[in-house]
Amino acid sequence: MVQLSEDILHKVIKKRPEISHKGTFGRVVLIGGNQQYGGAIIMSAEACIKSGAGLTTVITAEKNHSALHARLPETMVLAFWETTMIYQVLEQADVILIGPGLGLDKTAITLLKGVLKTQKAQQWLVIDGSAISLFSEYNLSLKFPSQTVFTPHQAEWERLSGLSFIEQTDENNSAQQALIGAKIVLKSHRTTIYDDAVSYYQNPLGNPGMATGGMGDTLAGMITGFLVQFEKGMDTIGAAVYLHSLIGDDLSEKNYVVLPTTISEALPRYMKKYAIERK
Repeated sequence: MVQLSEDILHKVIKKRPEISHKGTFGRVVLIGGNQQYGGAIIMSAEACIKSGAGLTTVITAEKNHSALHARLPETMVLAFWETTMIYQVLEQADVILIGPGLGLDKTAITLLKGVLKTQKAQQWLVIDGSAISLFSEYNLSLKFPSQTVFTPHQAEWERLSGLSFIEQTDENNSAQQALIGAKIVLKSHRTTIYDDAVSYYQNPLGNPGMATGGMGDTLAGMITGFLVQFEKGMDTIGAAVYLHSLIGDDLSEKNYVVLPTTISEALPRYMKKYAIERK
């Protein structure tokens, strides 16, 4: 077991090179937000953009487009029905996030199956929220497990792993992660990250003020934003998890409740603090 600390932030977050452009920091596609849960994908997109992703496209229900553009004019946006354009942007993506607020209907499963089928060898995939439940329900499979990250809470992990809450020990979780092959970010009051190569990372931070709707959507967006611009692997995932909770802990010192959007708002300042020169 490796306990995460501030060292992971200094290791992962790099100073941006003087000669760079938006393409330097990667292309992301985020898929989610049905007509009920548009806020989920908006919060994911905000965390992704404010953690530094270069180009971000959001695929969401058309009802959410005005709200998304009003809050985040930096995003590009497509509707669920724009199939040709969807596959064009997926083709160009470096990292894809699917699931926040996606729902469980026919449109959702069609989108998930399409993403799983078209994922390329160089692309990383983050699967969150309802997409985890759909993946479990339909017994779907991964093309590139080592380049896939699941971000379940304990109930979603139960569906994905078959482990009841009481069975979700580190030993059992690690064994199930090895069978699935993907990296697992298991969210709880102390989030744990499981992977074959390092056994697991334990996040020591977090507080009850963060027990707010949208916190997981924000974390998924941060993980996606980190993966698209920094070295792809467990350290980068760990850095996103740790920084998410570090900001939350700092905010909780003066706030009874920590809103996910306040964490995203603080991201650029914190990342500037931990950035170091590229080697």
